[in-house]
Amino acid sequence: MLSNFLLSPDYELPISMNSPLFETPGGGRLLLCSTHDAYRLRAFYACDTLEAVQMRISLQEGKRLDIWHSELEAARMNAHIFGCDDFESFKEICESLMLERIGILQVSTQAGYCRMLLTGSADAKTMTMRLRPLSERLGVDIAITAFSPSPSLAKPGLLLMDMDSTLIQCECIDEIADFMGIKAQIAAITQLSMEGKLDFVASFTERVKLLKGLDAQVLQRVLDERIQLTDGAQALIRGLQAHGWKTGLVSGGFTFYTNHFEKRLELDFSMGNELEIVDGKLTGGFHGSIVDANSKRTALLSKAAEWNIPMSQTIAIGDGANDLPMIEAAGMGIAFHAKPRVRELAPYSLSHGGLDRALDLL
Repeated sequence: MLSNFLLSPDYELPISMNSPLFETPGGGRLLLCSTHDAYRLRAFYACDTLEAVQMRISLQEGKRLDIWHSELEAARMNAHIFGCDDFESFKEICESLMLERIGILQVSTQAGYCRMLLTGSADAKTMTMRLRPLSERLGVDIAITAFSPSPSLAKPGLLLMDMDSTLIQCECIDEIADFMGIKAQIAAITQLSMEGKLDFVASFTERVKLLKGLDAQVLQRVLDERIQLTDGAQALIRGLQAHGWKTGLVSGGFTFYTNHFEKRLELDFSMGNELEIVDGKLTGGFHGSIVDANSKRTALLSKAAEWNIPMSQTIAIGDGANDLPMIEAAGMGIAFHAKPRVRELAPYSLSHGGLDRALDLL
């Protein structure tokens, strides 16, 4: 049996303990209390149980000491907490783990990131979803990952990413529209589409129509003047490629940009929508089928099969409603700085830091 003690920054136990003690966010400490130390503490307070010790400390010293028990031999998981730097928020997370009888075996912290080794019988993805309301309320990212079959750098895998507002920091079509003076109009439609409030195919068709007559050279100007990679994008891609992973881009945006980033980042493939250009002008149309939500999911499944990569070794990252099907199908699906509805439904959600945060989950 494992006993965890969560100690606030302003509290010291009355006797010295030999058990492992870990620093927590906000200056607290987490004690992994051994059977011997538990006996010594019970003897000091003349109590039969640790629960009675907890009550005695509360009544005599006016301090709330969180103590909980879990099975030491249960399955192991990792907890990743991003954006949590205060003790009270960490305490609430621990209290949620306590309710599920999940024990903490180890804690390591650095600025903006805390990683814990957990033991418990709960399913990792289920626990992540259960903690989502708490994550949203505290304004932190919480991800619980299983040791297996979560994606691992120890084996080849596949990363599929969205482009607009994921790999890059803007929506290309909105920036193109700015050269026609209709950015606000286009951006409003884009926002509703990404939130899942408008059909993607219909909204895409309507937005492209509004670009009719624009000089095609604007596409290059947008690339040169408006587009920046998201923080951590190159680190994530290079980190995975160094471990033999395939990487790809699947976008409801335009091939002018997906082709560029495929070459620049040495990706294994890319998908996008090809704008129709006649006499150097956009016609308001496009070639072929639109890359929509189903296309993205299909690409994930087909590429994994083509490269003989198990789905448990796949990662999908996106921010919009049209990314959800591939996010839900992947071994690890991540909503990145995503719309509220996407954060709610995705297995994992990262709203702090750059794309390379995904490497911490592996």
